[in-house]
Amino acid sequence: PHVLRLSVMLLLLLLALLSPRAAGDPGPRPGSWTWTRTRPRPSPRDSDVYLDLDLSSVRHRVDTRFLSFTIDASLAEKERFMALLSSVKLQTLTKALRPAFLRFGGSRQDFMEFQPGESKGPRNLTSEESCGLTLLPWWLEEQLKEEWAQFQEILIKEDLEADYGDLKFTATTVDQLYSFSSCCGLDLVFGLNALLRTKENSWDGANAALLLEYCQARGYRMSWELGNEPNSFRKKAGVVVDGQQLGRDFAQLRELMSRFELYRQAGLYGPDVSQPRHRRLYCCVCVCVCVCVCLSYYVCGRDTSLNDFLNPDILDTLNDNITKILEVSVKHGAPGKPVWLGETSSAYGGGAPGLSNAFVAGFMWLDKLGLAASRGLQVVMRQALIGPGKYQLVDPNLDPFPDYWLSILHKRLVGRRVLRVEMLSQLGQGERVRVYLHCASKRRYAAHTHTHTHTHTHTHHRKHQQTNSPQTVIKYPTCPRQNVMLNGVVLKMVDDRTFPDLRGTRLPPADRLQLPPFSMAFFLFHEAGAPACS
Repeated sequence: PHVLRLSVMLLLLLLALLSPRAAGDPGPRPGSWTWTRTRPRPSPRDSDVYLDLDLSSVRHRVDTRFLSFTIDASLAEKERFMALLSSVKLQTLTKALRPAFLRFGGSRQDFMEFQPGESKGPRNLTSEESCGLTLLPWWLEEQLKEEWAQFQEILIKEDLEADYGDLKFTATTVDQLYSFSSCCGLDLVFGLNALLRTKENSWDGANAALLLEYCQARGYRMSWELGNEPNSFRKKAGVVVDGQQLGRDFAQLRELMSRFELYRQAGLYGPDVSQPRHRRLYCCVCVCVCVCVCLSYYVCGRDTSLNDFLNPDILDTLNDNITKILEVSVKHGAPGKPVWLGETSSAYGGGAPGLSNAFVAGFMWLDKLGLAASRGLQVVMRQALIGPGKYQLVDPNLDPFPDYWLSILHKRLVGRRVLRVEMLSQLGQGERVRVYLHCASKRRYAAHTHTHTHTHTHTHHRKHQQTNSPQTVIKYPTCPRQNVMLNGVVLKMVDDRTFPDLRGTRLPPADRLQLPPFSMAFFLFHEAGAPACS
């Protein structure tokens, strides 16, 4: 049998990516990757991990936009900050993450009200034309970034106190948002205000109708959501909306969309509930939408710690929540409908300072991506590309945080097809070792890769016995710092339009791969000969 052996101590995230085999190569027989039963019995200090890889069939296929992201609606709190979306640097960073959905929403979406008015911009622009629609002068960009950094502190305080005021937004906000998504090649999902209620406590869709009318007149193709965390409406606004009423609200929005030719077949997503226990909210809404959407965070940003970010029990809570979500949404609500994580990050409440925006957050992020794909979730939307708090992908200066670089590597390497992998180790399955297996992305690679994260003070070794076909192994290691290092070099933009070298390191023939402590790595195996990836 062909066996992969890994020697690790604590947390390892392994994401293996496989590509189509070379022409004429029959590849390994189905089931030829098995547990070995002839290895020596591990000693108490032996932390070898044995992997059983099923290369014969595809477990799940995720959406091409699996890794997606959000822009927090608070960016529109003061309309001038929407101009940051015209930054060349931000557009460059965002284009590298396509294809993706871009969700515009969050807590403040349920306090937003559209103010119709005359738009000054041209209509029906191509993506290239959208990129050149507005060029942000360097001096204005620097001024806005400085003001935005200061204004974020006000927004964070409002979030902590759940103190939200009405947010009026104009056609300019809509134009800038759509121009950005079009320029960057993203599919926009716009979150509508569900707290506009009638005296009978049903949803008042009059303002949404004005927005849809404006967007259709402009030729803006997008999808829609209604409400953010309806289970928290009582806390945010003193309003209670039960599952049956929310289901009727979504049905009303679908009927409203049918009046507009551009949106009759557009996507409608929801209910964006943050707690799986709200069964009726899921069941009543999922029958009305195209996709069942939930929110997910691990810990509270105000009272978490470094140990929490590395605690496997905390990481495992996501798997438990996904099980509950699938049971409620798919089995009881809407069998067969896709399920998304429509807003997710490490810690709610704006993230944890010094943790959510640091290297250590990558263990949560990459494990979440691997786990969500292995459970069949179609899309994971990261909160947020830009917004208040500490869990963004870019900082107030629009420079990438560590999770941005991990997202770039994931986008470049990980394909849609998810394969099955099981493991056995002295450490125990599901504890400190995380293993995920994918076909490699066809966009740039024809190969088989692995991603590792390791969070202990011992070096990790992985023994790889040769398969039926020769393999070239390319390693994409990242090392622990406030910044991310790839191949020993700190990752940072060369300039506003130029990325650093993101190529991996070709490894010499060997039977053992090593990982330093507290690190993550993608391993790309060329000519892996995986039938499932043909």
